[in-house]
Amino acid sequence: MRSVLIIDDNPAVGEALSLLLSLHDIRPLVAATPEQGLAQLERGNVDVVIQDMNFTADTTSGEEGVALFRAIRERHPDLPVILLTAWTHLETAVALVKAGAADYLAKPWDDAKLVATVENLLELSESTREVARARNERRKRRESLQRGYELDGLVFASDAMARTLELACQVARADVPVLVTGPNGAGKERIAQIVHINSSVKRGPFVAVNCGALPGELIEAELFGAEAGAYTGAQKAREGRFELADGGTLFLDEIGNLPLSGQVKLLRVLETGQFERLGSGRTRQVKVRVLSATNADLKAMVRAGSFREDLYYRLNVIEVNLPPLAERTDDILPLAEHFLGGRAALGEAAREALLGYPWPGNVRELKNAIERAALLAGGNAVTPELLNLPAVAVVPAQRNLDEPSREAVEGALHKADGVVSRAAQALGLSRQALYRRMERYGLAAPQG
Repeated sequence: MRSVLIIDDNPAVGEALSLLLSLHDIRPLVAATPEQGLAQLERGNVDVVIQDMNFTADTTSGEEGVALFRAIRERHPDLPVILLTAWTHLETAVALVKAGAADYLAKPWDDAKLVATVENLLELSESTREVARARNERRKRRESLQRGYELDGLVFASDAMARTLELACQVARADVPVLVTGPNGAGKERIAQIVHINSSVKRGPFVAVNCGALPGELIEAELFGAEAGAYTGAQKAREGRFELADGGTLFLDEIGNLPLSGQVKLLRVLETGQFERLGSGRTRQVKVRVLSATNADLKAMVRAGSFREDLYYRLNVIEVNLPPLAERTDDILPLAEHFLGGRAALGEAAREALLGYPWPGNVRELKNAIERAALLAGGNAVTPELLNLPAVAVVPAQRNLDEPSREAVEGALHKADGVVSRAAQALGLSRQALYRRMERYGLAAPQG
């Protein structure tokens, strides 16, 4: 049940407020002194505090009320506090609101206004706890991953990325092929490297080859090696990537670009560990963990006959999907700060622009934009103009309501008098979605 702590040395005030709150299904707790109030707060189960400003015979001082408020803020910084004040304490109350008090109400108070203020703060207190709980769960999840696995310094904050990493780390120790799927620039090679460094062959080499960056006639030589004279320009024998990766991991990026002839040989290596160099009849044996990645729809390629079905199922024993950056927006600002490396600060407008842009080029595009902005900023704050993003990223009015700006969230909350459900409805979001935006933008519950 929702609870409000009343701290007032006047028994009549405590009784009146207790009755009023009880009539609105709010559990009242009463303390007659600041010491009793602080002790009650230590026991927990308090959502909002209503405190008097005066606890001495000197009705014009308010010093004990100020001291109590400061003690509450120090020990419970997120707990909403309403000040009850006589007119002689008005200036002090206003100063404390600026210092973080949720609101002040003059004695004698207006019942309807007091109840409305408490109801709003109780809902906001609930949202604050929900946001804190979600943040704590994400922190624990990250810490668990970091304790249990080597993440190679990967920066992330989103649940989507945590799920991807959890799967990648879990399958790392199983000696089976892994297919990493996701769009270009999302970081598929980083996921493959994390699989490698958490695997049983982590002390072996990690060898990467981009199957999409080589002409078709050279891919087989690149993978399996070639003897001198095996093709035009092959003046001496060379090892292929499988030989170089022996005892470790071979990462085949853009595996969908491998020609059918290469697919046949790759399938054989996966099944037997055996292959021949181009121009050689000698069979070689290797032990290699094969990881592959693609941004293509390999199932569609199988149906079209451009990718072997047996190879597809051999490579895709475990699929690890890496979502695009647009689906893990919680990673955008941490990644941006990481790429800045302390060379410049991100201005608030730049943060809004980063969050408002869909990042079709994913992490690679973000890194390039930040590197450029940091260079041009010259140590000053990064602005949207320095990011050089399309106008959609810097014009909040053009933003989809699924990703409202910080100003839009704050404005909606204030227009709704702090009632999260009404603000969420105005923004076209669920309450949970609005809580996530409040957390992302570092917004505390609106004051007052």
